[in-house]
This record gives sequence, C-alpha cells and structure tokens, in this order.
Amino acid sequence: MTRLWLVRHGPTHAKAMVGWSDIPADLSDEPALWRLRDYLPDAPVVSSDLQRAVATADALQPTARLPDDAALREINFGAWEMRTFTEVEAEDPKTIRAYWDSPGDIAPPHGESWNAVCRRVSGAIDGYLAQGLPDLIIVAHFGAILTQLQRAKGISGYQAFGHRIDNLSVTELGYDGRQWSVGAINHRP
Repeated sequence: MTRLWLVRHGPTHAKAMVGWSDIPADLSDEPALWRLRDYLPDAPVVSSDLQRAVATADALQPTARLPDDAALREINFGAWEMRTFTEVEAEDPKTIRAYWDSPGDIAPPHGESWNAVCRRVSGAIDGYLAQGLPDLIIVAHFGAILTQLQRAKGISGYQAFGHRIDNLSVTELGYDGRQWSVGAINHRP
C-alpha cells in the first residue's frame, strides 16, 4: 500500500486562473507550515516544477527531496491564463462554461482539456506508485490534486470540481495495487 499525501502549494493571492504561470507562493504563515510539517509523515517529497510548489515543498524541510516534476503542474489554461472567469466569459461564454460544467475534451485556446490534465498527472503518479514507496508527499496544484481525487473516488470531472482544495491543505489517498482508498480531503492541519 502506498499512501499519497497531496499538498496544495501556499497561496499566490492571484485573483485569476493561474496555471503554468510561474508565480511565487506566500509562505509567511509559519504556524500553518509548522502544523503541516507535524501532520505529514517522514517521507520523500516531490513537487511540480513551478516555483509556488517548489518553495512549498522545500519549506516542509523534507529528509528526502525528489526532483521536481513538470507533469505535476496545474492545468494549462492557455489563452485564459491570468485572466478572470468574468473576463473570459465576456468573450467566449460557451467554451468557458462547458470547460467547467462538462470537464472532458473541451480545452481553452492553446491550453489543455481536463482529460489531458488527468492523463498527464496520472501518468506521473503511476510512475511514483511503481516505486513501491509506503508514503509519498506530493506538493502540487488544485487541478492536479483533483485529477487524483477523481481517479480514486471514480467520480466525474464535474463532481471532482465540486471539492474544495485550499492552499496548504492535505488530501490523502491510498493505493494497494488494485484499488484506491480515500482518506482526508482538503484537511487543514
């Protein structure tokens, strides 16, 4: 059994869709970081290669740090990147509503569909599961975490989007080689 401890990076305070933009996290909430460190097991840590995830992973002061992994990045929002829902909706209401209401093969212009995100992140996770580690801490993003929650629970993308994943929260999943188990979701230690 491998337990995955999916941690969402620290807050960016951006009020837009932040996907592959490499903006920093605000890690000034030391008490929250200490609680997170105390809650997580002593296990290897891997993160997305975006600086908000890298800095959060480093702040956990891991004993074993795996190389950053671009496959664990957030959704590539393409032309919607760093824009608000309202801004995009004013230009293309049909596509943006379909993207969030019927996640699947619909993609932002020059971005990636929900199904593409799921394939990318699941491929990376499968590689880590194949290593047979008992525990692995993964510092990633809202979308990346939801892909694995969808997978573990066997729910639709729309249902996955209904889950809240706060910054510095932990979502715990287990995989025994045959089936998934779901522990805490969006736990704030």
